[in-house]
Amino acid sequence: MSNKICKQILWIMLFFLFREVNGQTIVNVTDGWAKNSVNTVVFRKNSITSYKGWQFISFYNEKQQVVLGKRKIGSAEWELKQTQFKGNCNDAHRSISIIVDGDGFLHIAWDQHDNRLNYAKSVAPLSLELSEKILMTGKNELRVTYPEFYNMPNGNLLFLFREGGSGNGNLVINQYDLYTKTWKQLHSNLIDGEGERNAYWQAFVDTKGTVHISWVWRESPDVASNHDMCYARSTDGGLHWEKSTGEKYVLPINVRTAEYAFHIPQNSELINQTSMVVDKKGVPFIATYWRNENETVPQFRLIYKNEKAWITQNLSFRTMPFSLSGGGTKKIPISRPQVVVWNRRLKTKAAVLFRDDERGSKLSIAVNKNIKKNKWQVKDIFKEDIGSWEPSYDTELWRSKELLNLFVQKTIQRDAEGRSELMPQMVKVVEFKP
Repeated sequence: MSNKICKQILWIMLFFLFREVNGQTIVNVTDGWAKNSVNTVVFRKNSITSYKGWQFISFYNEKQQVVLGKRKIGSAEWELKQTQFKGNCNDAHRSISIIVDGDGFLHIAWDQHDNRLNYAKSVAPLSLELSEKILMTGKNELRVTYPEFYNMPNGNLLFLFREGGSGNGNLVINQYDLYTKTWKQLHSNLIDGEGERNAYWQAFVDTKGTVHISWVWRESPDVASNHDMCYARSTDGGLHWEKSTGEKYVLPINVRTAEYAFHIPQNSELINQTSMVVDKKGVPFIATYWRNENETVPQFRLIYKNEKAWITQNLSFRTMPFSLSGGGTKKIPISRPQVVVWNRRLKTKAAVLFRDDERGSKLSIAVNKNIKKNKWQVKDIFKEDIGSWEPSYDTELWRSKELLNLFVQKTIQRDAEGRSELMPQMVKVVEFKP
């Protein structure tokens, strides 16, 4: 085969692995499980994560095996490894979450929905080879759901999960110490449902190491019982907690003692487990959606705290009504949103990432160039139909470079843990700046 033909084949291969479309770079990885949204739920912390120029990714393949991958940031070449672990992909709650600690060890939790903790870590820094399953602390690890890892500025990690069931669960926080390489439990019950409800949270660690949590309450397994938006923060790595005013919480926090950023009644189509971020000034921003009383259309919202009070912006661009009720993973015409914010001179800018059936189920973004003005511009940034996809992204790369790398895959979710017959679909990383 001539050198010219070899070069042509190489260019064709690179086109399908690494291409730029409408200002976004699209990097193909490989095919993954797509019969429901287990690979593309919003609460994956994280689906993609970075460490010192390397990017890691995780997902389930067609055989329901846990797959890990890594690449040099900016490269189209992925090193992929099918691990020894498997999950029950028929349940979309049972997603995979990964993180890299300050020494370069990869940590992973997977296949969690009210069952014993599945946790492992890499055998060496930057390795895709995993240990066998190991205990974390051995406490409160029998009924685990929603495992989430967070990086601390000093290289330590936090691990958040729910112990117990929907409508009756508690928020547990563990801390990983980089030097002892061990976990300890900070709280077995930071937010107490008192046996009557549970908190569905979203969290963020800012550049100073302050941990921020916001949450809705749910009174039962029925999603229609979601209500209100609450807030807490910790300035000492998750040990002690306070309100946005600095008032100290007496722990555990409950429905009577919580700070309410916004009161939202039950039966408002309020969704749970969305996203929050904090800008460089320490201002928390929470993205979610709900429906106003006497209206039929749920709208995306942004809740944030200024110097004096909590502010709520209604993005107001949706026209399609829908209603939320029942248990299990729902087939919903819009995704739960992700929010990012950035500061430029005296202005704070925000972007909300989402998917909406009324826009053709594309990857869309709403941008506000000055948060003091409730003016949002909406456009599609990836124009393929992505089915039931929800946004997740490399939070560490955004933190360091303000570059968005999104995990994107077409998946189809049927209502109440239903399963579609969609064949495996390509996992992609979509790179762009908002």
